[in-house]
Amino acid sequence: QVQLVESGGGLMQAGGSLKLTCAASGRTFKTYAMGWFRQAPGKQRELVADLSSGGSTYYADFVKGRFTISRDNAKNTVYLQMNSLKPEDTAVYYCAVRVGTSYDYWGQGTQVTVSS
Repeated sequence: QVQLVESGGGLMQAGGSLKLTCAASGRTFKTYAMGWFRQAPGKQRELVADLSSGGSTYYADFVKGRFTISRDNAKNTVYLQMNSLKPEDTAVYYCAVRVGTSYDYWGQGTQVTVSS
């Protein structure tokens, strides 16, 4: 069982930056692939970024060039640096552990609100 706790969300003006943190339990964190998702009100949850255990990254088109996913295996932590924020980035952001092709473990989410 893996437990994930997100933090770092908040209210930010458009154009600003936030850095989300996801702390994970487990002694094998370095073997996990990690993802960040978001869900806006009335919309489906969508994948924002993914980071494999080997360092390969994936970014959704709507965040490419603005968001960066990274990890610190010594701290069992994955980050999402969000720059040039837009009002449409407003959502609850979740981190998740990917096992194979499915995301099996989820955090509780952290709210990000971007004002115009």
